[in-house]
Amino acid sequence: MKTAAICLILCLTIFSCEEKQVTITNPPASGFNLEGSDAKAIEIADAVMLASGGRAAWDSTEYLQWRFFGNRLHTWNKKSGDLIIESEKDSLLINMNLESMTGSVKVKGEVVDDVAAQKDFLKRGKEFWINDSYWIFLPYKLKDSGVTLKYIGKGETTSGEEAEKVQLTFEGVGVTPENKYVVYVDPNTNLVSQWDFYTNFEDEEPRFSTPWTDYKTYEGLKLSSSRGDGRGMQDIAVGQELASKFK
Repeated sequence: MKTAAICLILCLTIFSCEEKQVTITNPPASGFNLEGSDAKAIEIADAVMLASGGRAAWDSTEYLQWRFFGNRLHTWNKKSGDLIIESEKDSLLINMNLESMTGSVKVKGEVVDDVAAQKDFLKRGKEFWINDSYWIFLPYKLKDSGVTLKYIGKGETTSGEEAEKVQLTFEGVGVTPENKYVVYVDPNTNLVSQWDFYTNFEDEEPRFSTPWTDYKTYEGLKLSSSRGDGRGMQDIAVGQELASKFK
């Protein structure tokens, strides 16, 4: 009996230790509305992260580059917060840090020395980055600070593809926290296949819907470049070769 009891205690101890060793592979950001989000939506968000390359790949990525809709070229050091925005259309060059909100600005090749004007350009630069980065990195930001996720059921994309639909609303974050998104996730690939944008979370109809297609893998990250009708992201690059732009 003693031997059996000891074996039982050992088994329970080992099982308990194994339980404690389980780790969350996609922990939410501080400020994510965990209590207000439902389990199904969180499960889908975690599946999207994994299909898009995984949390480890996203966290370890340092340098990213993309051109937003043929205009603004962003080169971003995700770890330091350093950012370069180049816009040929606006003859604008912004070199800044997203945390300290310091940096330099050139317009038509001329340095902007006026303090107030420079501050305004840096503010616009961060707003550009907030908007433009969401259009490409949304799959990695589903559990960001201020986000509430709700599963709203199965549906179809505008092209007739089956999808799981997850609603994102926001509180106290971003430039326009009153916005709402509905993200469509392909149940076969767990990749985002479409999103619907609502100007206000109370709106019943979206302002627009765009597909997420043309996925390619860049240094472990699976990124979508097309948003339909020939629009989207160009000059996508990920990796250490971008470091030289910050020197």
